[in-house]
Amino acid sequence: MLVIRPITAADLPALLQCAEESGHGFTSLPVNEEILANRIQHSEESFAKAVTQPGSEGYLMVAEDTETGEIAGTTAIEAAIGLDNPFYTYHLSTVVHSSRRLNVHNVVKVLTFGNDYTGVSELCTLFLRPEWRQGLNGRLLSKCRFLMMAQHPERFDNTVIAEMRGVSDEDGNSPFWEWLKEHFFSIDFTLADYLTGIGKKGFIADLMPKLPIYVNLLSPEAQAVIGQVHEKTRPALRLLEKEGFTCRGYVDIFDAGPTVECDARNIESVRHSQLCRVEIGQPTGQADSIVSNTSFTHFRAVVDKVDVLNGTALISAEAAKALDVKQGDQVRLIAQ
Repeated sequence: MLVIRPITAADLPALLQCAEESGHGFTSLPVNEEILANRIQHSEESFAKAVTQPGSEGYLMVAEDTETGEIAGTTAIEAAIGLDNPFYTYHLSTVVHSSRRLNVHNVVKVLTFGNDYTGVSELCTLFLRPEWRQGLNGRLLSKCRFLMMAQHPERFDNTVIAEMRGVSDEDGNSPFWEWLKEHFFSIDFTLADYLTGIGKKGFIADLMPKLPIYVNLLSPEAQAVIGQVHEKTRPALRLLEKEGFTCRGYVDIFDAGPTVECDARNIESVRHSQLCRVEIGQPTGQADSIVSNTSFTHFRAVVDKVDVLNGTALISAEAAKALDVKQGDQVRLIAQ
């Protein structure tokens, strides 16, 4: 059984391994031991902090195999982005150039550089190691965060976003970045992505074009990938779309991957999650549920068979142990 729990300093080697396996374009997992160690420390401090409204907290978690102790993946939420370091996006919008006198009417797309998402909560750092990509493991990593939001809404903003990895090849080359590099930068995509991941974003403000960019002036290759996701990211995007997330024209400034958003109150798993009293026994049904305890500091979440009746959740002894709950405690769950 996999259990989601807050990361600890002892998980640094496993997190570094996840960073190495995640590949190019995964900005929030740079292959840098010092940066990852600092992020773990920040997460530990965030989980221990008393919070009444979202701030610069970052909640990083891992999925641990309860039998072997092996770390299968990682997932995270940033409570409010852009407060300590700027959060940049491009917004894709429409401009009309029209002249009745000349009978000319041209509709063109433009990309506008900005910080519109400052202060919102972000779903990030979801990575499941290849050998664990089966069953409901991916859903557990993604949806456990919605259970956390439903139980502890004061820690998160009303708007929740997720950046989707854009199109790049096996060597980490992005068609969108190649155009930007040719005209405004002189560094490779992988270096730009890495510098962003370790928090060195000053070059963006220094070199990024401040005026809107007309999309039809970009190379055909760059135009083709705007708002498109990396093939390995498609399952994550489909899952978020089912939760109610949609792209409102915002894309990443490096690879032009879409940023999707949803009002926290309208996320399907937040709306339909249930608080139930625990009964420990042997569930007889076949229905799977993603279940979490109601603690924040000692947050836990698992997938297991659960029988729900009249506000009571019958869960197995194994699940109860993984969740660190006892008879009569409360759990929050989402039926799958």
